[in-house]
Amino acid sequence: MSELPDLVLLLGLLAVVGLWLKLARGREQATQEARLQCRQHGLQLLDESVGLRGVRLLRQHGQLLLERCYTFEVSIDGNDREPGKLWLIGRTLSGISLPTIQSHLPGLLAEHTAPPAATDNVVPLRPRLHKDNTLH
Repeated sequence: MSELPDLVLLLGLLAVVGLWLKLARGREQATQEARLQCRQHGLQLLDESVGLRGVRLLRQHGQLLLERCYTFEVSIDGNDREPGKLWLIGRTLSGISLPTIQSHLPGLLAEHTAPPAATDNVVPLRPRLHKDNTLH
């Protein structure tokens, strides 16, 4: 009679090990996909790693599917850290969220259009737009 609890314990342990191996393979797949997406979008994948953020069940075409969300960090210009996310169903990429260069345009434009340092204490102001979108 003591063989049954031992067998249940062994099966539970094998299930945990199998789940851990499956998640490790999924993480490797997510890392490869993050590298590929960063290369395609001109971004640098920082730390060369991803982290599992969440898991959820989805119903598509009458099937229950497991979708995993991974987070990672990228750099647009080598001087910043921006978050990225990707979602995988099995080995298939189901979604991705990457930062855009437009979010950095105000800072980049300010660097390139900044007036030269003045020798007096006058601060130059940018022209304001009036309500009808004309310069005031």
